[in-house]
Amino acid sequence: MLQVRRDREIHKEDGGWFVARWHFSFDRYRDPRQMGVGPLRVFNHDRLAPGATWPMHPHADVEGITYVWKGTFRHADSLGNDGTLAPGGVQLMTLGSGAEHSEQNGSETEPMEFLQLWILPQAPSLPPGLQQRQFTKEERTDRLLKVIGPGASDPVRVHQDAAVYVSRLLPGTVLTQDVAVGRGSYLYLIEGRARVGNEELAIGDAAKIEDEAQLRIEAMDTSELILVDVPLRFTPVGVWAR
Repeated sequence: MLQVRRDREIHKEDGGWFVARWHFSFDRYRDPRQMGVGPLRVFNHDRLAPGATWPMHPHADVEGITYVWKGTFRHADSLGNDGTLAPGGVQLMTLGSGAEHSEQNGSETEPMEFLQLWILPQAPSLPPGLQQRQFTKEERTDRLLKVIGPGASDPVRVHQDAAVYVSRLLPGTVLTQDVAVGRGSYLYLIEGRARVGNEELAIGDAAKIEDEAQLRIEAMDTSELILVDVPLRFTPVGVWAR
């Protein structure tokens, strides 16, 4: 089953200094039909105005993932970490037993865009920590580049049986991805135009994929996408299980 979500159907928030698209129920947006896919519970596309800062705020029992799409992403947290990421940068903050973090636009003149995902971990109250990696455009061109996974050898390790892939596809490129039984995917077309299965997606469209043995992606224009692979059944832990 492949369920397409058009850009116009995804919830939009405009706070002046930020514009966000919330794909799943989040904060004051509630839609019982859009509660995520397996342990993937938050998928946001955020745009921050020059110099804008999301103040320090707390979370717990979440694997908070950031993928930088445009501009300069600046991070700070209660563990004493700080620094910046450029486009193609990936960050995972294990918020486990509790920590605070802040997202900032590191430029005073240019806007910044990033995707933020929350994946629920396999165990509660994990020690908080931060992982970051910077990837190039060439590394993700015409392939599904695995940037996050559960294994010790994965570039960034998540505390869940989940994986995140990013890709830049040139026109005419075709990729296939096998999907194991009991798993689902969420694909978001950040830019371009592509055919996913038998459906055509344009910029800002997304697709939930369940019970498909194989996923076929064909770029119709130069396209950028992110793909999240998760188990469909899992047991919530920590604050999410209460």
